[in-house]
Amino acid sequence: MSDLLVRRARLVPLLGTAQAVDPVDVLVRDGVITDVAPVVERPPGIDEYDAAGRWVLPGLWDTHVHLGQWTLARQRLDTSRVHSVEEAVSLVAHKVSERPGTPVIGWGHRPGTWSREPTTADLDLAAGVTPVVLVAGDAHHAWLNSAAQGALGLPLRDGMVRETEWFEAYERLNSLTDTGDDPASYRETLAAAAALGVVGLVDLEFTDTPDLWRERWKEGADLLRVRTGVYAEHLDEVIAEGLRTGDPLLDDPRLTMGPLKIISDGSLNTGTAWCHHPYATGAHPEHPAGAPNLDLDQLTDLHRRAHAHGLEVATHAIGDAAVGAALTAYERSGARGSLEHVQLIAEADVARMATLGLRASVQPHHLVDDRDLTERVWPDRTDRCFAFRWLLDAGVAVSLGSDAPVSPLDPWLAIDAAVRRTGDGRGAWHGEQAMTRREALAASVGGNAISPHQPGDLVVLDHDPLTTTRPDVALTVVAGRVAHRA
Repeated sequence: MSDLLVRRARLVPLLGTAQAVDPVDVLVRDGVITDVAPVVERPPGIDEYDAAGRWVLPGLWDTHVHLGQWTLARQRLDTSRVHSVEEAVSLVAHKVSERPGTPVIGWGHRPGTWSREPTTADLDLAAGVTPVVLVAGDAHHAWLNSAAQGALGLPLRDGMVRETEWFEAYERLNSLTDTGDDPASYRETLAAAAALGVVGLVDLEFTDTPDLWRERWKEGADLLRVRTGVYAEHLDEVIAEGLRTGDPLLDDPRLTMGPLKIISDGSLNTGTAWCHHPYATGAHPEHPAGAPNLDLDQLTDLHRRAHAHGLEVATHAIGDAAVGAALTAYERSGARGSLEHVQLIAEADVARMATLGLRASVQPHHLVDDRDLTERVWPDRTDRCFAFRWLLDAGVAVSLGSDAPVSPLDPWLAIDAAVRRTGDGRGAWHGEQAMTRREALAASVGGNAISPHQPGDLVVLDHDPLTTTRPDVALTVVAGRVAHRA
């Protein structure tokens, strides 16, 4: 926690229709904003930053990140531009030829629109005995060759490793290679986020526990605010320690306990997102409408246990049937928290979300990635995908995130996708569900404001973010401490 006086900054109004007006001074003491006025007297010994008429916002948040995977993905083979089995095989063969025998870990491809299914034999031909693991861009499945399947203790198969089996195997992935997710690597990732104006994130990494974050924090991965979630396999440990959502994990209020994370269904790309109606194509024959990962009683019991011990719940729900079941679990348990993704929703369930006071934690750039596949597998329900306008108009609190590494940890990318609903030269995809730029910015600041008693988390921008798609970040401040200075 620290002190800072920011001089001559123009507040960006996130409510109403007003524009930024005359500059003000913003004083942060002990990590908290204490004064906002045209002129603030500088207390002795306080550092000062002259914004010189630049714009200031509350610091940006990413409310859904898998930080360990994002840290590793930044160092892995990028397969996001691969559009066929043949392209992927060629890329892998080239990589193996550079360092024969060194395992290849890739990330980012989306095979849902490819002309044929990838097979284990394809990668065996390209890599031989060199282990190859290509993690799909939705993080819900991976394509492995025989050597990698054997190294990770998986039964040999000639196809993808999906959903729960993959999540369990992912924990063993570090055995194949130097991990690159040490505290110093985390620090680099956090610094890159700070350079984009990010002051905090909700980390929902599969393998994390509060103790792992305590260790990282002590080793220097302490640049931003972090709320760390926990999955069901570690819920008993958190309950035994008496941790509640919002509790500091150390003597530093920037590192806190987050929610219980539950993955209630699958994903669009694997054909496992649970829907009320069958997919047009791409789903498993035994589950033509996708499938839940937990039945309603199991889901409700997890919600109830978390709520009884002071934990919020973040429930992954992609398909509309999964959203409906999750809402029922919240109703029955009394739990509080969020629905994560809300990719497809029935209109009646929007009102249920509002009544329950749940947050919609959404990742707008997913609509750019999933647009073409959605038109192919859910052609009869695209008007209900990423229904941001419905949610906002119903009074549901919406927060933006990336789901990094599924999409890059980049709030400006998420904001742009929420507003324009396109990522290429095509027009908006169901533009009737778009946010305004002001709404998207407001959904990206963690509910904070530039006013007394608010957290001393600020981002100073060279350009007006209401009119500029990607304003340059001049300064990022977390609890009064400078995390990034251009």
